[in-house]
Amino acid sequence: MEKVLVGVINVLKPLHITSNGVVTKIRKATGIKKVGHTGTLDPDADGVLPICIGKATKVAGMLTDADKAYRAVIRLGIVTDSQDMTGNVIKSTSPCVTKEEFANAVNSFVGEISQIPPMFSAIKQNGQPLYKLARQGIEVERKPRNIRIFKIDILDFDGEKGVIQVYCSKGTYIRTLCADIGEKLGCGACMEALTRIKSGPFEIENAIPLEKLVENPQLICENIISPQSLFDYESVTVNSKYTEKIKNGNPVPYDNGEEKLYKVFSSRGEFLCISKCEKGMLKMVQSFY
Repeated sequence: MEKVLVGVINVLKPLHITSNGVVTKIRKATGIKKVGHTGTLDPDADGVLPICIGKATKVAGMLTDADKAYRAVIRLGIVTDSQDMTGNVIKSTSPCVTKEEFANAVNSFVGEISQIPPMFSAIKQNGQPLYKLARQGIEVERKPRNIRIFKIDILDFDGEKGVIQVYCSKGTYIRTLCADIGEKLGCGACMEALTRIKSGPFEIENAIPLEKLVENPQLICENIISPQSLFDYESVTVNSKYTEKIKNGNPVPYDNGEEKLYKVFSSRGEFLCISKCEKGMLKMVQSFY
């Protein structure tokens, strides 16, 4: 495996492994230490998990901020402490919900909404992940977060279960969405299954199963995507003098630029950074060198 491998690989994460577990396997397969993921996917969820390798880890944060899409199964009539089927059942009822009622409840969550993160989440409070507190039976107050649901497609509904496809902003908890839909219906609900089908530009149709990458690491080399190709911004090439200034974190002149984001390259073709043009100056947003 080439030790200078740099880029992002679209991994199809299987069930029953943590996102960090996927990172460990890719690190071992490539022999490269600098490997990271672009947003946690729970062990009981599968789907798209982009993995950054080498210097590409520098743009992981920008990819984490990208919009997502999920396919989820909602189980009506069951409420659990974790908002999914892995938790302890708090309430169980026989749902009596029509397809129209289900659709109305689901569609009421489209738009900008406020969501309280679940206790069973990786959010930290005073340095302690909430899920660790939850496992000890401790519940703490969580601040609501504003998130956006762009669209929800209902793929199936049989009165007890519904399959939905959710297009949403970063920070959206689908488990919480399922629980809130159940509360709206009055029968309660939890998430039975979850698959991430899209994360930014990465889609499940192009994701490569983790086991295949582990068995044949050459597939990583053949399918890795360069960081600069992930961002659909106009490119700017700067001379050697400005290259050094950029590497030192200084803004450089760009008089003809519009006030927007640019991919900045050196005259030798090195991808330096993503910068924003403000008042005729290119100001670094994310370095890459």
